Amino acid sequence: MITLALSLILLSACSAIELNPDAQTVRVTKIEPGKECRYLGDVTGSQGDFFTGEFTSNEDLETGARHDLKNKAYALGGNLVYLLTDRAGQSSSFDPEYGGSSAQTNVTLSGNVYYCSELT
Repeated sequence: MITLALSLILLSACSAIELNPDAQTVRVTKIEPGKECRYLGDVTGSQGDFFTGEFTSNEDLETGARHDLKNKAYALGGNLVYLLTDRAGQSSSFDPEYGGSSAQTNVTLSGNVYYCSELT
């Protein structure tokens, strides 16, 4: 029973965070918006951790972090995120027989949320 529960947790951890269908219209950009946009707040989106990250593909870590960021921006009433930072974390392990290895275990994105009237 414990093995089944652990397997279900690992399987669910291996997929990207779901995007709220209403948050699909939120744009993420590295270009600072103009005066037509109103600042609403800061958000951080992330996916993965030291335990589940190794079992999640890099693509799902990045997609999940982006979805998390967009979901949070939408919850603030925003339609644009000006991306400030994007980081990928790695964990390392050392096996004396095979040497060291590292794997991407998480992705974190941070940005400023805006509502831009020209995007709607």
